[in-house]
Amino acid sequence: MAENDPHSATPAEPEFDRKQVIKLLVELGPLVVFFVGNARFGIFAGTGAFMVATLVALAVSRALLGRIPTMPLVSGVFVLVFGGLTLWLQDDQFIKLKPTIVNGLFAAILFGGLAAGKSLLKVVFDDVFRLTEDGWRQLTLRWALFFVFLAVLNEIVWRSSSTDFWVSFKVFGIMPITMVFAIAQVGLLKRHELR
Repeated sequence: MAENDPHSATPAEPEFDRKQVIKLLVELGPLVVFFVGNARFGIFAGTGAFMVATLVALAVSRALLGRIPTMPLVSGVFVLVFGGLTLWLQDDQFIKLKPTIVNGLFAAILFGGLAAGKSLLKVVFDDVFRLTEDGWRQLTLRWALFFVFLAVLNEIVWRSSSTDFWVSFKVFGIMPITMVFAIAQVGLLKRHELR
């Protein structure tokens, strides 16, 4: 009879959706604040607003999810450090370098783990995906290479474009590119899924 119980499967689904929405807001919220702040008041006010929004997003994540995911936490620390340098020295190059350094750091950590024979993505996402060891290695390598791509792309864009274009690209370019890349990994996830 438990199979026909309409309440047996439903409690987990809204919780999953709620968590995904919160995670998306933690990632996107500060970026949108950064974009609006820059568009209305300039890069320095936008950077200050970005820093405050990042702290708020991390606090919301902690309060509603019970933890702060690793990647937003690391990125948040860099936002505060490089944002602080940007405001203190009145030099927007620091906030523009932040994505390059963060993505380079993530790539180095993933490559370092692979060199040591460990897939560090497995540590972070083992509760989300159940993959073979080869699947974890391939996924980790792909994400490491993708982080290198993002670091190089950020360097190209900020060094060859206006600040306004860079901010727009950071908000409206990087996230869609990342989503497309993540969706492109579904085939690998299915091929290496443990049954």
